[in-house]
Amino acid sequence: MEFFKIRNDIPFMRHALAFNVVSLLTFLLAVVFLATKGLNFSIEFTGGTVMEVSYEHAAEVEKIRKTLDARGYHDYSVQNFGSSRDVLIRMPLKPGQNSAELSKAVMEGLTTEDRTATLRRVEFVGPQVGRELAENGALALLITSLGIVGYLAMRFEWKFGVAAIIANLHDVVIILGCFALFQWEFSLPVLAAVLAVLGYSVNESVVIADRIRENFRKMRKASVTEIIDNAITRTISRTIITHGCTQTMVTSMLVFGGPALHYFALALTIGILFGIYSSVLVMAPIVRWLGIRREDLVKPLKEKKQEAVI
Repeated sequence: MEFFKIRNDIPFMRHALAFNVVSLLTFLLAVVFLATKGLNFSIEFTGGTVMEVSYEHAAEVEKIRKTLDARGYHDYSVQNFGSSRDVLIRMPLKPGQNSAELSKAVMEGLTTEDRTATLRRVEFVGPQVGRELAENGALALLITSLGIVGYLAMRFEWKFGVAAIIANLHDVVIILGCFALFQWEFSLPVLAAVLAVLGYSVNESVVIADRIRENFRKMRKASVTEIIDNAITRTISRTIITHGCTQTMVTSMLVFGGPALHYFALALTIGILFGIYSSVLVMAPIVRWLGIRREDLVKPLKEKKQEAVI
């Protein structure tokens, strides 16, 4: 299915060097922001107080958030837990404050607005749990990256595996850099979005790599640059359909999902946009610069004839 068909190939590789310089500068800026500002970790990573509050009716989450804002609380999360009448509130502890004092102050504000609010339980989440989550997230990222490289190396050629993982990690670092620059809250849903982007971005790389391999078989007299330009051009319509539909769904979460899904959808939006860019203007040029050849993907006819005789 195609929305439109481009007759002449677009010379992407002619401007590959300029775009890669931009990518490198953007990547370095993201690293600088991560090193200087760092991520604004949520309570799951830093530790704090978790409160379960129950109501006699369906809890109004937005009203609870306004109550907490009015009392000067920040960096908290409020979401339904179990049923519409139960709410889970996560809040960081200030220096010199304990969970009992914080829960008491919060419940005073909630009961003032709604007398049916009842505190079910209070728990303290220590920073040790946060370190374990961060380590497990980094391990998941490493295993996913190695899996992507291995898959592309077996299906195509090792050059595609190296180029794809560089492009995909480029997307991940850009997302983290944006969260560090604007100090958006980095929570478990955002970590899940980062891992989802890593898997999502490789899909576009696989499609382009498959078309490059197909072009090496069909376009016998074309140069490597012409083959790559043709592969990217012929997949543009498919890219617009796929990423457009995905971004439509993510945008709906961003606009209507509320605070619980806001940063999750924001991370996905950044990842989708940079995923298109990196697959076309980062992965493909790296494959060319690594010296991809027809012989890497297509067996010579002599070898095929010898195999047939044997």
